[in-house]
Amino acid sequence: MKPLSGKTAIVTGGGSGIGLGTAQALAEAGCSVTICGRNEDKLRAVAGENLKIKACDISDREQVIATFQELGVPDIIVNAAGVNIAKRSVKELAPEDFDKLVAINCTGFYNIVHAALPEMRERGDGLVFSVSSIAGKRAYPLAGMAYAASKFGVSGIASAINAEEADSGVRITSIYPGEVNTPILDERPVPVPDEKKARMVHPEDIASLIVAIAQLPKHVVVPELVIKPTYQEFI
Repeated sequence: MKPLSGKTAIVTGGGSGIGLGTAQALAEAGCSVTICGRNEDKLRAVAGENLKIKACDISDREQVIATFQELGVPDIIVNAAGVNIAKRSVKELAPEDFDKLVAINCTGFYNIVHAALPEMRERGDGLVFSVSSIAGKRAYPLAGMAYAASKFGVSGIASAINAEEADSGVRITSIYPGEVNTPILDERPVPVPDEKKARMVHPEDIASLIVAIAQLPKHVVVPELVIKPTYQEFI
């Protein structure tokens, strides 16, 4: 029997990058997995035979609530949805872009846990992964102010829930990746050369950690985990 047989999972941002890699790894471990994202055609193109799909914009609270009402609240939620922008410096950042990043990266995560927590609390079990960023621990110019602010917000949400829900069976693991070779690199102000991409963390590296943590007993929580390329500083 596969280690996660009988478990269900929903992965947001499941159309590419960390989300897709994690969804595939969970499915290989025995999970019934639904990937979510804003673009249904993109989801359908990558789902294959092992993944179900559901179009959902996590920045829209009503869509998130409706998604869980339709699919049910799964055993495992992986929030890997996230965006950044090219004009991200303090000098260049437009207010509407700041609002966009906070709405998707931070409020989107709140919408997910807001919709899922009541049922998880009632059944006494639920595991949530927040795929954040090192920028949620250390703000730095490469990530940009709005991205860092949104990820710091996500960290606060996760920490508060772990503190308040310690006896309810709900657990949140915040994962803080450094540079990862995913399509979000396309939003960098300066293109990233292929040789540097090869040295970055890869989606399957993070996916393997999530699958391993998902197999731990429910009396155990891994609150935080940092993963980065060897070349990247973390001070």
